Amino acid sequence: MKDQGRSPKKRTGGRRRTVRKKRLHQLGRSPTETRVGEPTLKTVDARGGETKVRAISTDAANVATDEGTINATIENVVENSANPNYVRRNIITKGAIIETDAGRARVTSRPGQTGQVNAVLEET
Repeated sequence: MKDQGRSPKKRTGGRRRTVRKKRLHQLGRSPTETRVGEPTLKTVDARGGETKVRAISTDAANVATDEGTINATIENVVENSANPNYVRRNIITKGAIIETDAGRARVTSRPGQTGQVNAVLEET
C-alpha cells in the first residue's frame, strides 16, 4: 500500500525513528492512468464523505479556443512530460499534449481526479 505519511528519512539522509503505526488517513492509492479509448468512469470514496470520479479511459476533451469551448475527440497522445512511456501507452495526465480533431491541445485538468479532460488549444 502507498503511504502518504512522513518520510522515514531526514533531509540530511539520516534515519527518523517511527513514532506510531500507519493510519488509515495516510493511505494512498495507485495513480489512475487515464487512457485514450471508450469512455469508462469509476467512482471512489474520498475523505470527508466526498466522492471522486476517475476517468479510466476517455475519448472526449473540452478544448478552449479563442472563440469559446468546443467538445473535441481525442485521437492520441503526442507528448507527455510526466513520463515518456505514457506517449506510447496513450496515457493522459495534466500537461500532456493530445492530438484532437480540433488540433493539438495541452491538458489542463487531472482526468484521474476529476473524470474529464479539459484542454487549451496550442498555438501552431
